[in-house]
Amino acid sequence: MKILPVSFLRIRVAGLVLSALTIAFAGCKSAGEKKHVEEGRELAKVYCTNCHQLPDPGLLNKATWRDAVLPAMAEKLGIEVLEGNMYLHSKSSALSSPDWQKILAFYETLAPDSLTQIAQKQPEIMKNGLFSIRKPAEDSAVASTMLVRIDTATHSVFSGAAMEPAIFSYNAKLRKSLLSKLASPPVDMHIPAEKGALNLLTCMGGMSASDETKGQVILLEKHPGPKLQFLSKGLIRPIETRPIDSNRDGLTDYTICAFGHNQGGLYLLKQLSDGNFTKQVIREMPGATYTNIRDINNDGWPDIVALFAHGDEGIWLFTNDRKGGFTEKNILRFPPVFGSSSFQLADVNQDGLEDIIYTAGDNSDYSRILKPYHGLYIFTNTGNFTFKQTFFYPINGCTKAIAADFDKDGKLDIATIAFFADLKNKSFEKFLIFSQDQKSGVFTPKRLPVDQLGRWICMDAADWDSDGDIDIALGNFSRGFLNQDRVQPDWNTRLPFIILENISVANIPR
Repeated sequence: MKILPVSFLRIRVAGLVLSALTIAFAGCKSAGEKKHVEEGRELAKVYCTNCHQLPDPGLLNKATWRDAVLPAMAEKLGIEVLEGNMYLHSKSSALSSPDWQKILAFYETLAPDSLTQIAQKQPEIMKNGLFSIRKPAEDSAVASTMLVRIDTATHSVFSGAAMEPAIFSYNAKLRKSLLSKLASPPVDMHIPAEKGALNLLTCMGGMSASDETKGQVILLEKHPGPKLQFLSKGLIRPIETRPIDSNRDGLTDYTICAFGHNQGGLYLLKQLSDGNFTKQVIREMPGATYTNIRDINNDGWPDIVALFAHGDEGIWLFTNDRKGGFTEKNILRFPPVFGSSSFQLADVNQDGLEDIIYTAGDNSDYSRILKPYHGLYIFTNTGNFTFKQTFFYPINGCTKAIAADFDKDGKLDIATIAFFADLKNKSFEKFLIFSQDQKSGVFTPKRLPVDQLGRWICMDAADWDSDGDIDIALGNFSRGFLNQDRVQPDWNTRLPFIILENISVANIPR
């Protein structure tokens, strides 16, 4: 399949938005109405950008702005929303009723009636036999997997369930054993490379969007039997924890992404000499999602690159100031409706500089419609940690991407999952493999026949069977979150996960 160049896609999407705005604006009945809309634009620049990048009206359709997003934003501005989208202002409201009506006019007038999806052909099925599908036994309950993690040292898979929260281990034959019941859903596990180090488990506290302090970070002791050692409790929806020696004192500290709802942020659990921890704010803004820890400026001190979603979306660099803190710099920023869902630093084009692989596709907020800008992006490092978008492939509801050399040809490939795929028309979007051709930067998507085996919300990639290539684990969550009308599961809802066992090495002639 030929991939449209990113420049064409960017121009096409921008053109669609511009056309919609031009037609809508021409429909204004009077110069007074045009003035009303322009004043709304200026007011939106003032009030909306206090929290995030100004979203263009063309990013959503009229109905979604009117019935979902704008009422939610009104509440954040101290405006009470009554039944039927009636707004009640008070002395505590951030702006007057006439000014709020101008902002409404700006979005409702210039937004299109519907979003135009980017046309794409169904990718071809991967025919080279790169993966063999391995399945554990089905569970009696509907799958609610929120975590899959491959442990290469023990050839096992960790899996975590949201309903009746627990952490399980599956051995090399995919036989299941319960490690421990948990107080809340496990969503992330870090398995350290150091021998004897404890696995790091993050439990988010609850599935619903809230600021309740129920999240936990747990050290999981495996021997002589599973034992939970609580590192921190009372966190606001933590979804990732990573070790870091932030001040180079030889004691392990931890970064915590607390996604939250109206609260949350990126925090540092700094270890003290007595073994206790103190929490330090790195950036207090809800939506902290993923971190990559690197020595970006080669000064010998660990820096942090972090993705924020949910509102003020983007990627930030936190440079270690070598004094116990970090200096913040925004690298990439996205509109608040993008649904930023994952990122990874990887040298895609083999020029010695790490690029950014980014996905947009979280669709469980206020605007639950298919969006043509959801998908897989690559931002190429142009030096001095600056980035330029060089690739985009549309994938509705894209959830995560992992780059690895799956076919052992010396170039990175990319695996993607999409929990909020177009389940009605494009179920193949749920899992794709992008093979990088010999010409760096040219990616061809391929699909595998796994659509009917589950709906993938989480993914991990590592050498599960120790044969020298990278395998993939896909976690199945089949309990609700069906945004599209008249869609019911047509996949296996009882499999907790599957393993795509890579057999590329076995296929190489010896």
